[in-house]
Amino acid sequence: MFYYLEGSVVLCEPTAAAIDVGGAAYKMTISYNTFAFLSGKPKARLYTYLSVREDGIELFGFRDLAELDTFKLLTSVSGVGPKVAVSLLSTMTPDKLSAAVANADAKAIAKAPGLGAKTAARIILELKDKLSYAPSSDDAGVSVASSSEVFGDALDALMVLGYSRSDAQKALRAVNKPGADVEEMIKEALKRLS
Repeated sequence: MFYYLEGSVVLCEPTAAAIDVGGAAYKMTISYNTFAFLSGKPKARLYTYLSVREDGIELFGFRDLAELDTFKLLTSVSGVGPKVAVSLLSTMTPDKLSAAVANADAKAIAKAPGLGAKTAARIILELKDKLSYAPSSDDAGVSVASSSEVFGDALDALMVLGYSRSDAQKALRAVNKPGADVEEMIKEALKRLS
């Protein structure tokens, strides 16, 4: 329903934020990592996910597309609901979660409140082929994080073209450069994928 909300930050707490968009404030559940990102900012953009269940409707907000995509993948795992996914994303960044899944580190995943060892093992089993982790220098990790919106848009475009999420992520990580635009990243990634 909402792709993102952008406006003045009127509430910023460790578990919730509200963004004023044209005179209407939208309250969202957020991770602690998103809270840290928002703290002290007068304006912000949060990508959103609307959860509709028979017992209620809840809006979730995320600092970037990487966090939103990871949240969606987590909630696709049997036994992991939106609250547990946010709890996990409060404990780990998407990159750290990808590394934990790639290394089968169930102990690190199980540190999140509300998540046990069995659920952590299930997350590893179900997401090991969906989350990609490419060990690289700290600089490469920083460039992906700082250009996460461009990266996410390029990833979405490649998936629309029929490439799997993991193949598209690997190709994009290999061609990711600071300051690159979406079109440039897509072209370079397509060269690698063909």
